[in-house]
Amino acid sequence: MRPTEILMNEHRVIEQVLNCLEELANRATATGTVDVPAARMAIDFLQNFADRCHHGKEEEHLFPALEARGLPRHGGPTGVMLYEHDQGRLLIRGMILAADAAEAGQPSASRQFARQAYEYVQLLRNHIFKEDHRLFVMADRLLPTEEQQRIMDCFAHVEKEHMGEGTHEKYLALADDLAYRLHVPRSATVTHTGCGCGHGTH
Repeated sequence: MRPTEILMNEHRVIEQVLNCLEELANRATATGTVDVPAARMAIDFLQNFADRCHHGKEEEHLFPALEARGLPRHGGPTGVMLYEHDQGRLLIRGMILAADAAEAGQPSASRQFARQAYEYVQLLRNHIFKEDHRLFVMADRLLPTEEQQRIMDCFAHVEKEHMGEGTHEKYLALADDLAYRLHVPRSATVTHTGCGCGHGTH
């Protein structure tokens, strides 16, 4: 397995939660209310699995390896990806504020939440497409086998030391629980594929 395969498997899980987030936004738009518990589940996943774990692997290990092989950050593909990671974090903060406002009974909260959620879903879907079909193709071509193995070992360290044992499986289960709650189709990757970092399959 290559580092890019691990990241692409994680993309499929993230896409499932994006579908759930879009459904939450659709319901907020239709009903004028936010399902705050489900929204907080989605935000938890996006903050910790999508950003802290998945984007952390890219930012700390894959992107620097690509830049060391000649891909420029300024004006280059990794710079674009990093900018989009930051944009996603701003939108997550907006969703947190909107969920708090909804819990406090503010009437505009549902519109605020839906707006931030739709923008985040569009951003991440486009971001994932660019990584899957462009950046990761470059990575597979540029990185020799020994470098790919080193990055895999670094990914395993992120899973074990930064996130903690069992955290990956916890968020796979959360993604499934959220899909079940919202009647959103599940990705086969969520239930049948591990992270490739020394964990078992879920």
